[in-house]
Formats: sequence, C-alpha cells, structure tokens
Amino acid sequence: MLGRTDDVINVAGHRIGTREIEEAVQAHSGIAEVAVVGVHDAIKGQVPIAFAVLKDPSRIANDASRVAMAREVMQTVDRELGAIARPAHVHFVTLLPKTRSGKLLRRSIQALAESRDPGDLTTIEDPAALEQIRAALAAGAPD
Repeated sequence: MLGRTDDVINVAGHRIGTREIEEAVQAHSGIAEVAVVGVHDAIKGQVPIAFAVLKDPSRIANDASRVAMAREVMQTVDRELGAIARPAHVHFVTLLPKTRSGKLLRRSIQALAESRDPGDLTTIEDPAALEQIRAALAAGAPD
C-alpha cells in the first residue's frame, strides 16, 4: 500500500511518515491526540512539528512545565523512532482542526506552519482549533 505523499517528510535525506511520528508521540502517557506536519527547513529540507493535546492540560500550567513536557515528548520520540524523527517543536493546544467528519486537517496545519494560506476551510468542525494553531506558532516553541 502506498502512503499519501504529504504524510511522508524528508528530514536530512531520511524519509519519515508523519503518522509514525504521531504514533511515537502518542506513546507518551500524557498525550491524548497529536498532529505532526513537516515544514520547510533551510538545513534539513523538512522538520517535523507536533501539535499535541494533553490528557491533563494542567500539566503545562507554566512555562517551565510546558518546556519539561515538550522535552519528555521529544525523548519519547527518540526512544520510539530515533533522534532523526524528533519534532523540532512541540506545541500544545486543546483541540486539533478537523472536518465535521473527524478527519484531521493536516494540510491546513502545515500551511499555517509555513506561513501560507490554509486553503478551503468550509468543512472545519471548530474554527477555534485553527486559531489555536496560529497562536501556538506565533508564540514560538518553548525551548
């Protein structure tokens, strides 16, 4: 079976499926849901960026706990897939943009991450989800 091309990213010459990275992120016990997209990077070609929904949002009540949780998620990916698949950034949101039928709008998330137009959003279930992605990107990653 062939995967969709937008679900495979090229990180420094390594082809990695975004679904594989999502599964690795979800191996962390605190993660409820995640979307991973590949974004352009001048050095590596593309890098994965994760947008994660926590089971318990109070675990990132301040910047220090947010940074610690992002580090834990990255370490989980390192263990599951290796450092090459580690997300460059882990952003925490309370909901992910989906269509009314529940399909993740990865292409729109990727477009926002690359400062492009997210495209046709007539089928989006909750526009607030995309606003959270925009806000998370604008705030930058807690490194």
